Amino acid sequence: MPKKIKIALIASEIFPFAKTGGLADVCGALGKYLSKNDVDVRLITPLYSETDMSVANFSPVDFLQEMDLWFGTHHVVFSVHMAKLPNSGADVYFISCPQFYNRESIYTNDVDEYLRFALLSRASIEICRKMKWAPDIFHCNDWQAALLPLYLKTHYSGNKLFKESKTLLSIHNIGYQGQFNSDIINDLGFTDFANLLDDYDLKSAVFNFMKLGIIHAHKLSTVSKTYAKEIQTEEYGAGLDPMLKYRKENLVGIVNGVDYDEWNPETDQNLDFNFSNKSMSGKRKNKQGLLKSSGLKFAANRPLIGMITRLVEQKGLDLIIIVLEKFLINKEVQFVVLGSGEKKYENFFSGLQKKYPKKLTFYSGYNNQLAHQIEAGSDMFLMPSKYEPCGLNQIYSLKYGTIPIVRKTGGLADTVQLYNWETQTGTGFVFEDFTASGLEWALNYAVGTFAHPTAWKKIIKNAMMQDYSWDTQIKEYIKLYTAIIKK
Repeated sequence: MPKKIKIALIASEIFPFAKTGGLADVCGALGKYLSKNDVDVRLITPLYSETDMSVANFSPVDFLQEMDLWFGTHHVVFSVHMAKLPNSGADVYFISCPQFYNRESIYTNDVDEYLRFALLSRASIEICRKMKWAPDIFHCNDWQAALLPLYLKTHYSGNKLFKESKTLLSIHNIGYQGQFNSDIINDLGFTDFANLLDDYDLKSAVFNFMKLGIIHAHKLSTVSKTYAKEIQTEEYGAGLDPMLKYRKENLVGIVNGVDYDEWNPETDQNLDFNFSNKSMSGKRKNKQGLLKSSGLKFAANRPLIGMITRLVEQKGLDLIIIVLEKFLINKEVQFVVLGSGEKKYENFFSGLQKKYPKKLTFYSGYNNQLAHQIEAGSDMFLMPSKYEPCGLNQIYSLKYGTIPIVRKTGGLADTVQLYNWETQTGTGFVFEDFTASGLEWALNYAVGTFAHPTAWKKIIKNAMMQDYSWDTQIKEYIKLYTAIIKK
């Protein structure tokens, strides 16, 4: 009988306990579906002051209390609490360290930010050591856990427990790297291991968590096949493309799955009306309800375009600023926008709402129930990203028959195919160049197609038949884990 694969899954945020973005969704779902597939997966994450402790029963782990570590002259004491990941058999271990994690937000600009997440790596190894549990793979996610491979090679190189343990670093967004001044090297305990650090960075007085993870992890993954190729280029590599090109044989792309237990129009409890591709009347009713609550009037022949986004440059907001007002003036369309971020973008949408109150509503912030209602009630979903490692909302949109309008980049390129009138194939409206004219073309194509009910029904059917469930995608991760273990 084959032995169980043992995975320590380390991440700075895990849904439903703490979330700022897609990283939490992916890690929470990955833990859940690995557990369902008979993998011994144990998740490790910080216990923040804003961690939602109402979603599970938390209890202290008796033998993991008052543990201490030194980071240079910094003495850090931490304890561990445990809870079950909801709807799974997986255990989640929470690193309780109030001096580091009782902050106003998960991520900060505080001077000790580097220590907060160096602790995540060190404490994760210590927790496994104390449990006398040797993972086959430490699966580290993004820069916050990227020092673990180096700690394993240095501080724990003599520990026989981890002799066979391998490391996998998943890059969810290469744009966030954890860059600090190199004067933190002593605090992190790497003064005697300068030969394992990056010479160029040392000369530039830089310490880069992500780069060191890329150098030292046994294997690298990212969240779509296209993004795996893109980050090896100067345009998308954010300065790390030479290192990623060097390690390209050890870099794979796996499109994120979607948890259809959470995102399924047939069972979604956030909706007033459930629906399926065989019974679509609920979608129209959800649209009517969303428009009413947004202060907009319903018209059957007027498309509603939804957006749920972080209001940052990456998401293509600069193109929207150029195109959107003209589009609102010239077309019979409506928009519902949910998001928060940079003030200039928030002000832009607030300004449009005041100017065109019958055509656009902007909700500042994030609301999970409203996000589900926008996905269900909209006819189209706009996502014109400058770059997009994977993206989840376009995949949710496909499931809800809400047709994506996207730029051909990263995971958007892998999951949305341009609708072809002649063959009646495709699932959305895709433009290639990151230009205002490209976005305008895609919007016009989408609205033009919406005016033809037969074509629109076909594209909805195509979209809703797509399967990006974790039941499917988890097989890719298990295949990757198996290959790493055998190597």
